[in-house]
Amino acid sequence: MAASCPEWLATHLQQAGGGVPFSRFMDLALNEPEHGYYGAGRARIGPEGDFVTSPSLGSDFAALLVPQLMAWLASLSTTDPVQRLSIVEIGPGEGHLARDLMTQLGEADPALLTRLEMVLVEANPGMRQRQQLLLEQVDGLPVRWCTLEQLRITPVRGVVIAHELLDALPVERLVWRDGSLQQALVELDPNAALRMSHRPLSVGLRDEINRVCGHAGIQLPPPHAEEGWTTEWNSSLPDWFAAMAAAVEAGVLLVIDYAMEAHRYYTAQRSEGTLMAVSSQQAGLSPLDQPGAQDLTAHLCIDVVDEAAKRHGWVVGDQAKQGEALLALGLAQRLHGLQQLPGQQLAEALQRREALLRLVDPAGLGGFRWLTYRRGLPEDGFSLSGAQGCSESRRD
Repeated sequence: MAASCPEWLATHLQQAGGGVPFSRFMDLALNEPEHGYYGAGRARIGPEGDFVTSPSLGSDFAALLVPQLMAWLASLSTTDPVQRLSIVEIGPGEGHLARDLMTQLGEADPALLTRLEMVLVEANPGMRQRQQLLLEQVDGLPVRWCTLEQLRITPVRGVVIAHELLDALPVERLVWRDGSLQQALVELDPNAALRMSHRPLSVGLRDEINRVCGHAGIQLPPPHAEEGWTTEWNSSLPDWFAAMAAAVEAGVLLVIDYAMEAHRYYTAQRSEGTLMAVSSQQAGLSPLDQPGAQDLTAHLCIDVVDEAAKRHGWVVGDQAKQGEALLALGLAQRLHGLQQLPGQQLAEALQRREALLRLVDPAGLGGFRWLTYRRGLPEDGFSLSGAQGCSESRRD
């Protein structure tokens, strides 16, 4: 179905000859500096916005995360007792997590605190301005903004957080058609509206898919896939992990996102893939509608993420579902503590209780995966709370 095309996007498509791969369309819709959803600072994150994130529900998420970060930082400290340590957030969104972490870390070990800094890596000027506004009144930890390129010039030692970031990297849409996988395109129709079309895979994309699938044991398309079966392929991951490897001298990378194993991701039953367009708390909208005014996101395939990480020198670590990780970090005790609040704080207690339960709801945020990777560090001292022995299968 055709969708109206704004003039700014039509200009980009015309300059590209009338059509682009879906990944390029997604990149423009999200990151175009003047008109993109994130690039222009149009994203609205929180209960009153387009979608909620764990940090946007309140400060309890950060409070629960702090002990995990401090355990990793303490282990990092023993490997080099004088070097500055960094907590790096890539793509900080509204800045909610950074604000709450800075506040909570003010009560941390003073000796370690004097060596800590908060580094926010934000590529989009519109979002960076909103983060700076939110954090300008927050004390407790030095904070600086930089680009990923700047971080690569002076690599850090510490913990890197990628929270709901990788699901917004531009993806290719693959379609099983006429006995072969084809690449989805977004193009202008004769009426200058947007429509989807397809073309054979380029040699480079085909070879990349074959290589990764061979290493990870993935079959594309899966058995019994019917004509029109559609999925996503994230070609951005290798470059992202390579950039992160150059930016981190030694440290732990924590990825928090919607993710699933290949045997669940690439199945004949998942015939429309995982791509979602989200606006005003509604999902399932057409990805071609209102480019720049809605979020576009695709789940991660854990096997593909792991392969990209290992290819660029990251050691695959533990994983856990968010619900399991937060319960291991004390969420149940925090819920119990709400019962001790005085009666005049009943409304606050009820609001926080609802938020905490949403964080572990297996049908929602509790189903997020926490995936860990490390580089330049020994194996001991960097385990993930709530991990259920999943790391062994990820290291194979």
